[in-house]
Amino acid sequence: MIIVTNLRDSHAQLAKHQAGRAISILSPDTPHPEFPALQQGQHLRLTFHDVALDGGGLEGPKRRDAERLVEFIAGWDRKSPLLIHCWAGISRSTAAAYTALCLLRPDESEAGLAQELREASPSATPNRMIVSQVDEILGREGRMLEAIAAIGRGADAFEGRPFTLPVPMA
Repeated sequence: MIIVTNLRDSHAQLAKHQAGRAISILSPDTPHPEFPALQQGQHLRLTFHDVALDGGGLEGPKRRDAERLVEFIAGWDRKSPLLIHCWAGISRSTAAAYTALCLLRPDESEAGLAQELREASPSATPNRMIVSQVDEILGREGRMLEAIAAIGRGADAFEGRPFTLPVPMA
């Protein structure tokens, strides 16, 4: 199972679901949380701004960030849940969750997985820079980005509500 949440609820959600791995995606000026319950190497920390384009002193994800994300998810044994969070639980974390769905459920359509994400979180608005880079890495030929565009911007929210997504057992 994947748990997607905001920073504020990340510790509580990690404990509630007994997650064994975590992905934190925060801006350069926001310290990453520590999760003492996780073993070394089980917490991926990515640092970049939540933007659609670089500029104005803000830098979005680079290809290496997307590669690290894919590598970390691919290395997950799925014996315990994976927690993914960003500041609000709306954009960067939902892009990472969509990445996981596309990576771990490769025979399902990108559009169907995007719709599943929308149903799980009405406020989900996956970061397009992350999705675009992952789409290229996974060889999805633009279908991931098209699927995210098709579900559109999520409902306005200051903070997303925690939600879960199913993934197949390894």
